[in-house]
Amino acid sequence: MTTVTLKKGREFSVSRRHPWIFSGAIAQLDGTPEPGASAKIVDHNGQGLGVGAYSPESQIRVRMWSFDPATEVDASFITARVAGAIGARAGYLAQGATNAFRLINSEADGLPGVIADQYGGWIVCQFTTVGAERWKGVVVEALQRLSGCAGIYERSDVDARTWEGLPPTTGVLAGDEPPALIEIHEGECRYHVNVREGHKTGFYLDQRENRALIMPYANNSDVLNAFSYTGGFGIAAVSAGATSVTHVELSEQALELARSNTALNTCEVESSSFIKGDVFEVLRTFRDQGRSFDLIVLDPPKFADSKARLIKAARGYKDINLLAIKLLRRGGVLATFSCSALMTPDLFHKVVADAAVDAKRDVQVLRRLQQACDHPEGLCFPEGLYLKGLLCRAL
Repeated sequence: MTTVTLKKGREFSVSRRHPWIFSGAIAQLDGTPEPGASAKIVDHNGQGLGVGAYSPESQIRVRMWSFDPATEVDASFITARVAGAIGARAGYLAQGATNAFRLINSEADGLPGVIADQYGGWIVCQFTTVGAERWKGVVVEALQRLSGCAGIYERSDVDARTWEGLPPTTGVLAGDEPPALIEIHEGECRYHVNVREGHKTGFYLDQRENRALIMPYANNSDVLNAFSYTGGFGIAAVSAGATSVTHVELSEQALELARSNTALNTCEVESSSFIKGDVFEVLRTFRDQGRSFDLIVLDPPKFADSKARLIKAARGYKDINLLAIKLLRRGGVLATFSCSALMTPDLFHKVVADAAVDAKRDVQVLRRLQQACDHPEGLCFPEGLYLKGLLCRAL
């Protein structure tokens, strides 16, 4: 096995069980490992720190499989990790509240670069690192055997693979190809999901608990669902008795599915409207028209994928929250989110607070929000808390 020796003083994060080792922390590489091959990690004195997958092209040069230097990473090790991830969710899933959930959440489940989401009888996977790619076949076999799914589909068409020197790839990995649309449910809400072409693996499963949280505020309310995608929050609001729901989304394909999802749910709503356009521009138009809402949901796409873009992203988050706060009626509620991992909860709180100051509104924080519990974060891996949000009331 290849040995990776760290520079003096750079072992601290690994000793604290953080799973990433950056290229600048490495003093010496013993051998020429293949992409994704396992490497033993040692400090400058040769003391073993664990075993990780080596990635020659990524700035994150090693992703840790284990912090036990004696670990042998083989098929049985990977299979055990898959089984552990599925088993950890068994109690939650037995409640039957939904048939769509995350089975494997990358580093948090000890499988860096592996994402597996189940939609009814199908599993959709992403393999975003060379370590994950190396063990793809073992992961797929374990998922198929342990879940009894009808088929496994790959959606490894994300930018992260480019950083690892991997090409994008999609298609059937095992079993049957999923249908064009899969019907899922969250409580009484039903959604059609396009797992072949939709965002991420097809649906924002990480917002499940937050969709439920906004429902008590939706009854008899005029709701604005901005960055609506296929209507997730809006459908939850309809089910909770919203008077009207306005979906705003740039993608016509996503809006068409939002229309379909509205029709799929039998709860009555006085008016559901679907506006194709840039959310910033549409909300400015609403402001100029004097429109207002009782409940606004802001769930934008990632604004920052690098530290260099974080300042610009913060301005974007402030602008969109400023517009939303101005559109809130007295006593209105705002559910606002950031899925940018680099946007920390404290920074996001400050950005929204600055927006409230500029809007000259007093705003309460009712609750701090994050991704659903089937998307756990590693306690020693703060980057795993990528989704953060605030549920606020304007006074």
